[in-house]
Amino acid sequence: MTLKVHHLRPAPGAHTKKTRVGRGEGSKGKTAGRGTKGSGARTQVSARFEGGQTPLHMRLPKLSGFKAPNKVVFQVVNLDRIASLFPEGGSINPDTLADAGAVRRGQPVKVLGTGELGGVQVFVHAHAFSKSAEEKIAAAGGNTTQI
Repeated sequence: MTLKVHHLRPAPGAHTKKTRVGRGEGSKGKTAGRGTKGSGARTQVSARFEGGQTPLHMRLPKLSGFKAPNKVVFQVVNLDRIASLFPEGGSINPDTLADAGAVRRGQPVKVLGTGELGGVQVFVHAHAFSKSAEEKIAAAGGNTTQI
């Protein structure tokens, strides 16, 4: 005879019989694991029921407003920071700014017009510019290119 999977049985004593509660007092019956008295012993009570006190979802404040799903958060760099990081001027883009430690890599960059360039000619490539930044860069002899 060939041994097959359906012939396999656990070793004697490896499995104890399941106790069937609630089948009379002679067989572990009586309260059947429900404790004594109360609504929990008599009916199914949902887990969220709090015994009549105001439920948690009603006690907590509701969130106001909404989050715009397409909001763009720019890394900002001011002109005085650009002047201090690149005193000789030249071509500046988000990668060179990230290498210099001014912004995080892989996020859009906006150049703001706080501070002065001090006559340094810069050619800035960025995702956005403020009007004052564009004017000051153009006045210093540089140009701005929006990516």
